[in-house]
Amino acid sequence: MIRKLLILVILVVVALVVAGRFSPSATAATWQQKVDPWVLETAAGGPTEFIVFLTGQADLSGAAGLRTKLAKGTYVYQQLTEVANRTQGPVLAALAAEGVAHRPYWVANMIWVRGDLAIVQAMAQRNDVAHLYANPWVKLPEPALQGNGEHGPETIEWNIDLVGAPDLWAMGYTGQGAVIAGQDTGYDWDHPALINHYRGWDGSADHNYNWHDSIHDNNPNTPPGNPCGFDVQEPCDDNSHGTHTMGTMVGDDGGTNQIGMAPGAEWIGCRNMEEGWGTPTTYSECFEWFIAPTDLNGENPDPSKAPHVISNSWSCPTAEGCVDPNIMLTVVNNVRAAGIAIVVSAGNSGSSCSTVSTPAAIYEASFTVGATDSSDNIAGFSSRGPVTVDGSNRLKPNISAPGVNIRSSVPGGGYAGGWSGTSMAAPHVAGLVGLLISAEPSLAGQVDTLEDAIEQSAVARTSTQTCGGVPGSEIPNNTFGWGRIDALAAYEALQHHLTVEKSGPTYVEPGDQLTYTLIVSHTHLFTQTTNVVLTDTIPADTTFVSATEPYTLNGDMVQWDLAALAANSAWSVDLVVQVDAGASGMIVNDDYAVRSDDVSTVQGSAVQTPVVTHGLSLSKSASAASIQVGEMLTYTLVVTNLHPFEAATNVTLSDTLPAGTMFMEATGGGTFDGTTVQWETASLAANGVWTVQLIVHVMEDPGGGMITNSDYSVASDEAPTQVAGDPVSTAVLSPPDEDYYIYLPVIRYDP
Repeated sequence: MIRKLLILVILVVVALVVAGRFSPSATAATWQQKVDPWVLETAAGGPTEFIVFLTGQADLSGAAGLRTKLAKGTYVYQQLTEVANRTQGPVLAALAAEGVAHRPYWVANMIWVRGDLAIVQAMAQRNDVAHLYANPWVKLPEPALQGNGEHGPETIEWNIDLVGAPDLWAMGYTGQGAVIAGQDTGYDWDHPALINHYRGWDGSADHNYNWHDSIHDNNPNTPPGNPCGFDVQEPCDDNSHGTHTMGTMVGDDGGTNQIGMAPGAEWIGCRNMEEGWGTPTTYSECFEWFIAPTDLNGENPDPSKAPHVISNSWSCPTAEGCVDPNIMLTVVNNVRAAGIAIVVSAGNSGSSCSTVSTPAAIYEASFTVGATDSSDNIAGFSSRGPVTVDGSNRLKPNISAPGVNIRSSVPGGGYAGGWSGTSMAAPHVAGLVGLLISAEPSLAGQVDTLEDAIEQSAVARTSTQTCGGVPGSEIPNNTFGWGRIDALAAYEALQHHLTVEKSGPTYVEPGDQLTYTLIVSHTHLFTQTTNVVLTDTIPADTTFVSATEPYTLNGDMVQWDLAALAANSAWSVDLVVQVDAGASGMIVNDDYAVRSDDVSTVQGSAVQTPVVTHGLSLSKSASAASIQVGEMLTYTLVVTNLHPFEAATNVTLSDTLPAGTMFMEATGGGTFDGTTVQWETASLAANGVWTVQLIVHVMEDPGGGMITNSDYSVASDEAPTQVAGDPVSTAVLSPPDEDYYIYLPVIRYDP
């Protein structure tokens, strides 16, 4: 309470003093609302560092419509520097007049200042100043676990193999043509795993445009001096963290230490921390340099030398002074507008929900990475979403990557294993961006496309944890994001693939029309394919009838042309042919294919359509091959529907009693009119069988010693022509050789 009263008294006193030193254009009653509380509190005790964020900011909306990375970067650089040069003059003049330390930036229109409370008030009261942000020194979170380097070398590290990077190497894509950047504690540039991948090394060193140091003097949290020095002219790492992260991005010593995702890429770097301590302006200065790298004198900026992706394994927590979540929002948005992917570690504050809470991981423009282990489980320390610190409820992380027990390079030419943290996970994703650009150079500057490909192709991972109302069983979720990265799947997601499928009726009858439907599917996550050509050859035993318009017919080949087929879409056409009246067997269509500007010819699988007709078969068998007069004879009649797909309807079966017999019984609902038995069924299924029986009494030998049943047939609506069965004969045996033979009467019951 005493401290707050002291600050209030100081503010009142300073307000009176400042009134005589500056000409404020904002009311004294409102200026404090434009100042972070941390700035007011620290300035009450003497000079403090803060960021003067100007009202006028560049409009970079035009960058989105530019096609190339260079065009985007050049446009963004020109717009940002024009606004800064046009608007900063009066503020810089006022600061110079007061003799306070300051440094202007254009990555966002802002100025770093070191001044007392009077300067704070004077800046806040200006109408051309939007806000005064804190600029605290923030300590780098150490890896959750840190090994002692005893882990032995492997040809390819487990983490690199797990995410599929070697699959792309085998295809010839190692990162060549891509430039990967890191801003961290610095880099041991001549480490055996890094030197041959450094853009500033080609047998001799040239650090111009390849290295920048944003550490200009000692911070109050570390001992005087620095192991590397200040404003150093070649890469140096005063903490080991940066060298370890860069190894995971590009490291390969050409021997047994293949530790990096994209060993064919080049790297450049910026030191943004002094012995593990950084500030929003040291981070922003590196971002600014990456948009347009300069020579070692900080001159001649060149957007053509900007990297494709920047890996960021640092944070700015509220507990250490970054009280405003928007402190670097504009900076990050502007870097992304320049066509540079911004990969950021999620933080090591898990496992509770909404622990992704610090710049720059919280921003929509950042591609935020959580950490997994060798079994694809989320690391306990990995921060979870959603982002609530800025009121957005934004899903984070975006993606996950290995971040537990990671072996990589450390200063002095050595290697250390057992490092764990989201700092170890993010470099995998930056390396993957490099691999994808080497495979598809046109992706350079297409940040949305690159991120979408990585997300959509990730190995889906779920959790029992529900954060922000999103169940961990959903994809994406606030634990893993979209899942664990998969390099090969991401590459495949960016390729054009065409397939063609054909369908037709299950069967066709002679003389009928046969309609084929052809479906062309295009699988690419984001981009259309152009000049699609689909062809189909009219099959044998058919003639062309019609096709979906527009088409061309050249002899027996039909062709359809489509100017463009969108990503993840399908195109359907029909072809109608007439089946010849004498056709039989199979109509085979096996000569159809599709191609486009992006995909060579893809052949479809053969489609076979059976030619069938409606038909019935009828057979009969007798219960005995021979019989004596006076015995019963049972006939079994079997009707089969020969159509393999359709039922026969209104099937009628009839059988005339053979001579020498008397009707006794007919199963299956048969009726007898005195000479003929008839059975009827409303429907007989495809390939169905219908069985009935007729029982007769043999009364006498009709002559010739045979009972012959030859007058029976069947028909249906679909096959109206009567189908007769083959005669069935049964021998009539002579009576036994006795003195007499008695015929017992047979009584038939007529219901």
